[in-house]
Amino acid sequence: MKVVEKIAYLKARREKVLQMGGEARIAKQNEKGKLSARERLNLLFDEGSFYEIDAFVKHRSTNFGMEHVEIESDGVIVGYGLVNGRTVFAYSQDFTSIGGSLGEMNAAKICKIMDLAIKVGAPIIGLNDSGGARVEEGVDALKGYGDIFFRNSRASGVVPQISAIMGPCAGGAVYSPAMTDFVFMVKKTSHMFITSPYVIKTVTGEETTFEDLGGAMVHNSKSGNAHFACENDTECIEQIRELLDYLPNNNMESVPVIHMGDDMKRSCELLDSLIPDDSKVPYDMKLVIEEVLDGGEFFEVHEYFAENCIVGFGRLNNRSVGIIANQPMYLAGCLDIDASDKIGRFIRTCDAFNIPLITFVDVPGYLPGLNQEWGGIIRHGAKLLWSYSEATVPKLTVVVRKDYGGAYLAMSSKHLGADMVFAWPTAEIAVMGAKGAVEVISSYKKEISESQDKVAKTQEKIDEYETAFSIPYLAAERGYIDEVILPSETRERLVVALEALSSKTEILPPKKHGNIPL
Repeated sequence: MKVVEKIAYLKARREKVLQMGGEARIAKQNEKGKLSARERLNLLFDEGSFYEIDAFVKHRSTNFGMEHVEIESDGVIVGYGLVNGRTVFAYSQDFTSIGGSLGEMNAAKICKIMDLAIKVGAPIIGLNDSGGARVEEGVDALKGYGDIFFRNSRASGVVPQISAIMGPCAGGAVYSPAMTDFVFMVKKTSHMFITSPYVIKTVTGEETTFEDLGGAMVHNSKSGNAHFACENDTECIEQIRELLDYLPNNNMESVPVIHMGDDMKRSCELLDSLIPDDSKVPYDMKLVIEEVLDGGEFFEVHEYFAENCIVGFGRLNNRSVGIIANQPMYLAGCLDIDASDKIGRFIRTCDAFNIPLITFVDVPGYLPGLNQEWGGIIRHGAKLLWSYSEATVPKLTVVVRKDYGGAYLAMSSKHLGADMVFAWPTAEIAVMGAKGAVEVISSYKKEISESQDKVAKTQEKIDEYETAFSIPYLAAERGYIDEVILPSETRERLVVALEALSSKTEILPPKKHGNIPL
């Protein structure tokens, strides 16, 4: 074969690979509102920057007539390129090629790209759209999943791992996304579940649909398995690109710096009048967060799950920060099982990638109830204590209003290693709320019982307790609060504190790993 023929042959092979499962199947994919595997990669990466590897890989199965079945790229496209100018590795499962099913060589391609990402120290992104394990390949397919899970574990805390569920994801396929740092789902077209509606009906008699069982909003609002719910494939990929801008390439790098053009000493006048006079009246904590952050830009994570707390990313003085806050608009901002899991996981993600933590506190306590106690609030609540205590990144806390009891300790108190704690003059730091305290303090109970007007005396004692104890100054006198500040000063004080803590170094005792109460 002449050189010109060899070159022509290569071009023909490349062209065939680009056709994936064929025009008809790609059209069918698009009709469902889904982009093809290659269209997704073209959107994800900066224009013209993506380079594919292993395009000519083929399966080796000879079972059930598979030796006669040709699958382009064996159902998955892998490669690397630039996202916002930074190197990223990715794989995109091709549903048009035998349903994107995972077999031996398909998994080997994914493992290769993950190994490269770990060696290089760059993020790995998985665009999942697969019917699951390739049944014809039997245990080889299962082995492939195991190899991927092993690398998910090895890469965890080393490079950011992001998963997008952009079609079906069932059985063993769901565990790899669950082991990654962030999971995106697309409404109406993506589903995740261990067992299908058909299997559930056969085994338990329960009837359900794909959407009710494992749709985007189910996993975003109920199970907490997913962090983002997007309207379509395009929005999903745009949000992945935005998320990457807040994350470093790996655990050895500092956070990205993106110039926002916001004055570091900008006063936040809105905050001086935001807190209601009545401490029972809620307000939207997101207003506080957006007022303080550069340009008012807040990238919320887990928006629909455990809405009594808020987590997400923003920037202060152009650097990425992780934001954690209680949300008085929902369950009065109480901590519960889901909130503890949500915050605890976010803390550990930020700590793994050197992202400073800023916590805004307005918490009346842990949510009471049988379901909470039986569901393990002790164990789940301990995750929150553990995560804050374990984190070595700069930790700043702002007590906005209520900060009671065990929840005071849990929300990044000085006692769990917060580097600087600020309080607004509206802060109420105490063992419990005034009403509850009056009901248990024996001297108060005696005075009330002896009074002719018990209602008036009770209110008098509540007011007395609030004046004496539900204030930030007692904690400040003991050094548990570093400074009581005006709300309008919050942005400036946080920026200056972060600059002062930018070289923070904290060495933990030598150990293999801690034993977090999972």
